[in-house]
Amino acid sequence: MAKPFPLNPPHPERNCWGCDRYCAFNALLCGNGSERTQHPIETFGPGWESWSGIPGDRDGDAAAPEARSDA
Repeated sequence: MAKPFPLNPPHPERNCWGCDRYCAFNALLCGNGSERTQHPIETFGPGWESWSGIPGDRDGDAAAPEARSDA
């Protein structure tokens, strides 16, 4: 069984989040590359788990497309 993914770890910069091992940033045992994978809270900030991935949709409602004026 996979480990549960922590939503708000106290020090996300100390681990690689690329697989279920959660290696130390300087160990990288899975060999997924030379750099560690960041935790989503480092990339998207607090509330990342409720975001759908659509730009402008931080509160669950999709943003209406803006009117374009090429006058």
